Amino acid sequence: MDINEKYQRWLASPRVSDEDKQVLADMDEEAKADAFFKDAEFGTGGLRGVMGPGTNRVNDLTIARVTVAFGQFLIQTVIEAKRRGVVISHDNRINSRHFTLLSSGILNKMGIKTYIFDDLRPTPELSFGVRYANAAGGIMITASHNPKQYNGYKVYDETGCQLVPDAIAPMLKILATLPDPLDLSIPEDEKKGEQVIFGKEVDDEYVQLVESCQENPDLDKKNFKVIYTPQHGASLESALRVFSDCGYSIIPVKEQCVHDGAFGGTKSPNPEVASAWELPLKYMEEHHADLAVMTDPDGDRCGLAYRSREGDIRRLTGNQSGALLIDYLLSQKKAKGTLPSDGVIYDTIVTSSLGREVAASYGVKAESFLTGFKFIGDRIHHYEKLGHGPTFLFGYEESYGCLIKPFVRDKDGVQAILLYTEMALYHLRNGKHLDEAFEELQQRIGYHYTSMNDAYFEGMEGAATMKRLMNELHDEPLKELSGKPVAAVEDYLNDVIIHADGRKEPIVGLPPSDVLKYVFADHSTLAIRPSGTEPKIKFYIETVGKEEKGLQEEAISLYKAIMARLGLKA
Repeated sequence: MDINEKYQRWLASPRVSDEDKQVLADMDEEAKADAFFKDAEFGTGGLRGVMGPGTNRVNDLTIARVTVAFGQFLIQTVIEAKRRGVVISHDNRINSRHFTLLSSGILNKMGIKTYIFDDLRPTPELSFGVRYANAAGGIMITASHNPKQYNGYKVYDETGCQLVPDAIAPMLKILATLPDPLDLSIPEDEKKGEQVIFGKEVDDEYVQLVESCQENPDLDKKNFKVIYTPQHGASLESALRVFSDCGYSIIPVKEQCVHDGAFGGTKSPNPEVASAWELPLKYMEEHHADLAVMTDPDGDRCGLAYRSREGDIRRLTGNQSGALLIDYLLSQKKAKGTLPSDGVIYDTIVTSSLGREVAASYGVKAESFLTGFKFIGDRIHHYEKLGHGPTFLFGYEESYGCLIKPFVRDKDGVQAILLYTEMALYHLRNGKHLDEAFEELQQRIGYHYTSMNDAYFEGMEGAATMKRLMNELHDEPLKELSGKPVAAVEDYLNDVIIHADGRKEPIVGLPPSDVLKYVFADHSTLAIRPSGTEPKIKFYIETVGKEEKGLQEEAISLYKAIMARLGLKA
């Protein structure tokens, strides 16, 4: 069925609302193609896309189809799935509550019990809620940090972890066999499942466990001012409660402490984007604050800004803040004699090597996984199920996602902002601002400069271009770039490392993924991967050296060179 046939079917279907039919009628040819050229897909962050009518959109019909697939998958793969049920939560986005109630109702018709919250809750509390209820699985309605026109749907297993590729494969097979969204019927069970609303005891236990992450709860907090924003999102109530319980003086960014799906008080809800920080930094200046912390709309990621020794305000990247927090956590455990001999940290293949080198300096091992925190959560469960293995100490991604204690099996922005705040206060009480602490860390470990850039490819033609460029890179690996010889190419799609001398070695323990990582002779790296949630290719660059001078320029040169090689505009 071609694009126009799909479009006409939706335009004529009684299942499509009059409002959506008007949206369809107003579409130009480009909009039609983008809405119907494929079915909405699951990526690294589940299903995520623009809301509206169409097969490649997030709407009642596409949500219903995915929910039926997830329900059938759980019934087929999890013992007593109907009785154990599914926990569902959502963020502040437009339609998030509606999609939550829709999903709950569909699962109930299928005979599956559901647990929902009385209102929005952050992604980490959804993960915790699955574990708290011993549920068969979980659903989080969110598009994370994407713009306001997006929404999404993430699925979790019975451990509270997002489903990894092998685990989700049976669900995707079920999804592929289901009828078109317009023809889908809900398979109803004779006994309808119950919908249960969680009580405040779930919030209470989650908050208590977050507070247990502190290393130094008794630090002097007088005259230490912290600006906090949830970017209109779901962490607001939990985070303010945690900060209050722990004795911190918090100044909320009031314009962004409203659960607004239109994100009216911010230019961007993404902590990685500079415009997201305009209002929090203004608050820092007005209140002469020491620190600002931010969570994204679903509360799983965070960022921070701080006042430097010179008195100006600066931000740390996810790579920098993660490495600094690793150093803080491990140094405190070592000083107290609580650092385990079998400790391990987890990161991803596109995360800076700085954190791994910091961990190694304390005798702590590191394991790296594909992008997607589900791989970290799955590894925690692997050793838990095995009954023995390394002691988990920290997990993080370069995109501001951290986990300190694994009572949650996803990244937890509430844990992270509490520990980042404690870390900043600890260093300040010891006479150091965060810039000084980070400089000392680099002097000890080595200098690392990292950057991440995107190239966007909108619509059907853009998707084809992305695929073509990635295929070309896999088929003809680069041998040099910007004058730097390539020492090795890590091809994660073909599970092989190709060395400059022709030697090949397998990549073991990771599922195939469309990622290429170039390791240059000077130990700089360039990783290239298509985003799993947005129509773009991401370029992760890291340059390293014994001094800071020249590293940024080298990274810029590598970026311009790869864009030129691919025929893209830098």
